[in-house]
Formats: sequence, C-alpha cells, structure tokens
Amino acid sequence: MIRHAAILIVLSQLGIYGACAQTDSMTERHLPVNEYIDKMKGAWIGQMAGVGWGAPTEFRFEGRIVPEDEMPEWTPETVNQFEQDDLYVEMTFLRTLELHGLDASIRQAGIDFANSGYELWHANKQGRNNLRSGIAPPDSGHPQFNPHADDIDYQIESDFSGLISPGLPNRVIQLGETFGRLMNYGDGVYGGQFIGGMYAHAFFESDIEEIIDAGLKCIPEKSQYHECVRDVLRWFHENPDDWIATWKKIDEKYHRNLDYRRGSCGKEQFNIDAKINGAYVLMGLLYGGGDPDKTIIIATRCGHDSDCNPSSAAGVLFTTLGYSNIPERFKSALDEKTPFSYTTYNFPGLVQVCEKLAREAVVSEGGKIETTLDEGEVFFIPAQKPKPAPLEKSWEPGPITESRFTAEELSKIQTK
Repeated sequence: MIRHAAILIVLSQLGIYGACAQTDSMTERHLPVNEYIDKMKGAWIGQMAGVGWGAPTEFRFEGRIVPEDEMPEWTPETVNQFEQDDLYVEMTFLRTLELHGLDASIRQAGIDFANSGYELWHANKQGRNNLRSGIAPPDSGHPQFNPHADDIDYQIESDFSGLISPGLPNRVIQLGETFGRLMNYGDGVYGGQFIGGMYAHAFFESDIEEIIDAGLKCIPEKSQYHECVRDVLRWFHENPDDWIATWKKIDEKYHRNLDYRRGSCGKEQFNIDAKINGAYVLMGLLYGGGDPDKTIIIATRCGHDSDCNPSSAAGVLFTTLGYSNIPERFKSALDEKTPFSYTTYNFPGLVQVCEKLAREAVVSEGGKIETTLDEGEVFFIPAQKPKPAPLEKSWEPGPITESRFTAEELSKIQTK
C-alpha cells in the first residue's frame, strides 16, 4: 500500500489525475486492473485446488480429525475440477449477472436457479424445489419452507461475490441478499457474506486476521456466526501452535452443543451447519500461516465438509498471493479448454466474465477506471463502511413475505 500511495502522489503532482487516494484514511483504494486479474485468477485456482485435494475425504470424517496418513496426495492434475458442484453452482449466479446485470432481481435469480439442471442437496435442493413449486425468493430460503436454512450451501457458493467486488463489501452483502436467500436464511446467509467479504478485502491485504476482520464487518455482530468467528480467533491466540487444541474447542461448542445447530438439518455426527464448517475454513487460514499446502491440509483434516472448506480457505489465500505467485504445482497441469459442467465457461471464460462484472461493480459503486502511465488501467475504488443486514435467526424466524411467482414467471421455469 505504501508503494501504491507513493505512485498516486507522484501522478497527482504530475497532473495525470486529480485526487490521490488517501490509503491511511481509506477514502479510496487503488488496484491496477492487471493485478486484480492476477489475484482473481489465483482465487479460482485456490478453489479448484482445495476442493480437488479434499474431495476424497468429504464427510468421511464426521466429528473427528482426518488422520495424517489418510490425507490424499496432491498431483498437479488434481486442479482440474470441472465437475464439482462447489464450483459450477456459483457460476450459475455469475451467468445471471452476466445476462441481467449486477442489479438482477432476486426473482430473476430464482428463475435461473430453478432452471439449473444439476443434482443438488440440502438447502440448495430444498430451495430449488421451492422455486419450482412457485415459492419465490426470499421465501424459498425461509425456515418455514426450508429446514436447511443454516446449512453450508450459500457459504460454499459465495466466492464469486467477493471476486467481482474488490474492496466493495456492500456489494458483497447485496449479492448475498440476492443469491443467498434463494436457499438460506440467517447464519446460512451470513456465512456467505462473511466469505465474500474476506475475498473482497484479500485484494488489498495479506494479513489473515485483517482479512477475517473485514469479513466479520459484513455480518451482524449478535449472530451466532459472528460469535463463532470471534471464538476461533480467541482460541487461535490461546493455542497458536496447536491447531488440534482449537479443533477440540470448536467440536465441543459448535458440533456437540445442539444450541448452535438449531437451524441446520444434521443433528447427530453429520454436521453441515455453516458455522462449524466456516470455523474450519478459518482453521486453515490461521494455522496455515500463509503456506498453501498447510492451509489446505489443515482445513481438510478438520473433517465434516472437508472439500468445501479447503476450497474456501485456499481461495482466499490464493487471492492474496495472485496467480503469478502460486507454486507451479498448483497450475502447471491446468486445463484451460474444458468447460465447467453445466456452464458455458472454461477457465479463460470464467476469468473474462469476472473481470467484466468487476469493472461494472467498481463503476456502479462510485469508483472509476483510469489509465496511468506506469500501471495501465487502474481501479479507483471508494472505501465503503460495511452495512450488514438486520439480525435474524433461523430457529426464531421472522414472518414470511408471502412471495409467489406469477403465472408468467412460472412459465419461464422449464424443468424436466
């Protein structure tokens, strides 16, 4: 940031543009477009690497740590995860934004999600079933119609929201209100807004605790999800060299205490609640210490949804690194031609649509894109104070909105 500030001051003095960014007071952020693209590409590689490496362990270790000798081996080809729902579902949301604009309505998002052809589970499945039966969002994610409201679903699909919103937490929050409510409510939505908020900040910061703090500011302080993040941070500082000690504290409070699982569907060993799995994302980020392998391995070894969690952790970390700084073993075998299942996007196409939407997001939030002599195109992004949504609890939900699709809208849902 010091380097960027110096460049801005020099350019301002030369008259190349008027107001220089005040990085200390955070009135404006400065991000070269090429740097944005490099970090965004890194994020997708992180997601692909994390989900691929952890996939063989998914839900095989419920309420217990994956033994070190049962951790899969990494091979460069593992990055090519084109048939993972952890990836292609969020690309449905990108497609909605590409076709209908950044301010696509929640009803349009619901129609597009209802028309998806892939298999789904938990909150996603119930939410889509609700949409197809005529229950329009946000009621499709309301606990009255969806007993999976606090499940992990939007959390694992929310990466896109931060990747197209660099430095724009309120855009992340708004995207969560549009897409997260198709299938989730309360902590189930907050988990995605937290993850998206971390990504949005990771374009400008490498300190993991600063990134986590930025994500926390995107969700209500009195939510259980906020409490969980604060707990993990506190336990990390109590045991900075012993991730298993922290894992045991997480397991005791967020797995064995059913008061912290009241809004999700698993009530025995199986636990797909957003909170505990979000805690395991943090375990990878905090105890990984910036090391890609350690980050993925620890997030995986925590168990439960042990492919989604390393995917989110690696996605955030790899954003800070950027594609150009990722170890070669994570990208040397990348297949850039094969499209992701159920999408029109191969890897270059995915990068292209994210860049397009990020450009639109920056401008729509009052920023600008200008060309400088030294760095080419640059995003100038106004600093935002996050404005979280009001607090809601899936086990004590507010009233439904009585939202239903019209006959015309239902005619646009074509399912077999």
